[in-house]
Amino acid sequence: MRSTVRDAERVGAELLTGARKVLGERGRLEAAGARAELEHFLPLVRRVIAQTRVRVFKGDLHYPDKLFSLFESHTEAIRKGKAAKPTEFGKLVKIQEAENQMVVDYQVYERRPEDRTLVVPTLDAHRRVFGQAPRLLAADRGFWSAANKRAAKEAGVTKVCIPALGRPGPEQAREQHQRWFRRGQRLRAGCEGRISVLKRRDGLRRCRYRGMNGIKRWVGWGVVSNDLWVLITAPQR
Repeated sequence: MRSTVRDAERVGAELLTGARKVLGERGRLEAAGARAELEHFLPLVRRVIAQTRVRVFKGDLHYPDKLFSLFESHTEAIRKGKAAKPTEFGKLVKIQEAENQMVVDYQVYERRPEDRTLVVPTLDAHRRVFGQAPRLLAADRGFWSAANKRAAKEAGVTKVCIPALGRPGPEQAREQHQRWFRRGQRLRAGCEGRISVLKRRDGLRRCRYRGMNGIKRWVGWGVVSNDLWVLITAPQR
């Protein structure tokens, strides 16, 4: 691989002058395009060589900024604790659902954030759409923190349905046994079905556009498809 990189560097250095001599202006433009491709891929190949050397010869499995694809270099390895799929490759997407199965906001993240950092931006997105905070906020326990619960209450959320991490305190434990809290968590569980539908029906299982901007467009069209389907199939009222 190192030999291939050296050959590519030599070709890139000679490409522009050689094309100008042989083909004139048109050849120069074509050579410039080919050279730009080489300049794009060479640093990526060097990263692959470096991380392979560290993994194979030094046994280090925690190399920072691992590269998983030469053609989609933004791809991340995502571990979510699933037994069937311990590791998935792609980008993390947040889907925000309101009543009646409508997706009102989505985000595709350049780098996977911690779930608990997303509560306040989620409330802000809801306010941008509806002009007020939601009556009920439901999420899984990864979004829990005392600061998030306090921020949601201050924003105007009446019922915060986020299970506490670890063993909850007496007050939180009593709250989590309330009927409204359990109903909120059932609502959240229904959102998992929305994610499944987006993957199966609306194409979010695999992105067929290139690059981060392509992923954002693909997810956006999937959300539009879902919301149009919900509107078309909703009973008239």
